[in-house]
Amino acid sequence: MKHLWRALLVVLVLGAFMPSRSAAQGTSPQTGGGQGAGLQLGQNFPNPVNQDTRIRFVVGDAQGCVDSGRQYRVSLRVYNLLAQQVAVPVLQGGVGNAAGGEPLDALALTCGEYMVYWNGKYSTGDDVASGIYLYRLEVDGKVLVKKMIVRK
Repeated sequence: MKHLWRALLVVLVLGAFMPSRSAAQGTSPQTGGGQGAGLQLGQNFPNPVNQDTRIRFVVGDAQGCVDSGRQYRVSLRVYNLLAQQVAVPVLQGGVGNAAGGEPLDALALTCGEYMVYWNGKYSTGDDVASGIYLYRLEVDGKVLVKKMIVRK
């Protein structure tokens, strides 16, 4: 019975983070905003995470960016299964108007492909415990979520 309650809790938490199945999987770009604002979220690598990981994502229509001057408000956060924020990954490498090494928390980015880095630590600097974590990309109110496994 104890395992059933845990399973129910996991399903409820995942359901709260995932607006739709196809969008959460990142298999097809999600469009909206009237200007073809595509959005893709890649699977972190390596997965399972031992020490650190990288996550690729695409903002806007990277291949045919129609409005290259448009700024998107972008955030990416890592959560545990209790929906508690664990960390905010940092943008890797300077791309366009964004400098590398900045936490990806409400940054203004132009359309393109980006990479973030997470060192497998809480925001406080302590190592996270082994388990399942969720990472959530939000771009101008649109949300994509994927899961990752951490093994220490």
